[in-house]
Amino acid sequence: MSQLLDITVHAERGAPVQRLTRAPVHATGVTGDVPRVKEHRQVAVVAREAWDKACAELGAPVPWTARRANFLIDGIDLKETTGKRLRIGPVLLEITGETKPCGEMDRQHPGLQAALKPDWRAGVICHVLETGEVKIGDAVELI
Repeated sequence: MSQLLDITVHAERGAPVQRLTRAPVHATGVTGDVPRVKEHRQVAVVAREAWDKACAELGAPVPWTARRANFLIDGIDLKETTGKRLRIGPVLLEITGETKPCGEMDRQHPGLQAALKPDWRAGVICHVLETGEVKIGDAVELI
């Protein structure tokens, strides 16, 4: 079974990432996260398996929190899933596209940006369709 492994938010650009065990997800994103004004970019999700491949390519165990996404999931390949839906506990997200790794990734660890480019390893961006509170261990389903 696929599940939610970790939750993070950062209150403003450049602020340290905060790890949470649970978080409310509302119409504009995850409570406590940088306010998202673009409707198609409210939540970012990374798959553990994709992150592990990037780290293996780098030869370094970079913490997934370097990516500064909201949710770490396992057991689901996010490659080419635009238009599909992702249910995390009571929350329903619509995947609106691939997260493009930016130069900030190389500031986190040299070479990370290139290691995240193949196969959507940097994860996906999503629009919130149904709100609710998620918690670590919640079931995750790609619909």
